[in-house]
Amino acid sequence: MRQKPDHPQEFRRAGLACALLLVTYFVIPVEPDPNTARIGVRLGLTLSMVGAVAWLVTSQVRRQLVAGPAREARSLAHLAIALVAGLLAFALADFVVARAAPAQFVDLETRIDALYFALTTLTTVGYGDVHAQGQLARGLVIVQMLFSIGVIATGVSLVVRQLTGRP
Repeated sequence: MRQKPDHPQEFRRAGLACALLLVTYFVIPVEPDPNTARIGVRLGLTLSMVGAVAWLVTSQVRRQLVAGPAREARSLAHLAIALVAGLLAFALADFVVARAAPAQFVDLETRIDALYFALTTLTTVGYGDVHAQGQLARGLVIVQMLFSIGVIATGVSLVVRQLTGRP
């Protein structure tokens, strides 16, 4: 007989992972650097992190397409972690771009501003107080929007499957 998954433990682990990601977001050093090579390396690492998160979300979508009822709690937990990781990766990328080239974003000056902007982009609220102005920032925001679509579609798929009881 199959053992039932421990849902509270899955969600506790997901919550812990999300909390650790949030702490990491605030402690990653991104101070301005007059050395353009180091700025390039930082930007490259940030973009790599965004790429890794995009890969994680894409793999979560693929797993969701073949997931059965026994994996739903794990899928929800993984989606929550991927969502927080993606949100923080984009917020960090926005912050790095804003620090390296202040004209790229309007009123994006702190990590909280960057997190606020990434969250308003993810939720499609878009208050307009912080916005992308330069071409690099707009390109980054386009990728954020595509990420948002994937996360929202995966989340809706999980909820529909749970409500309809379909595998």
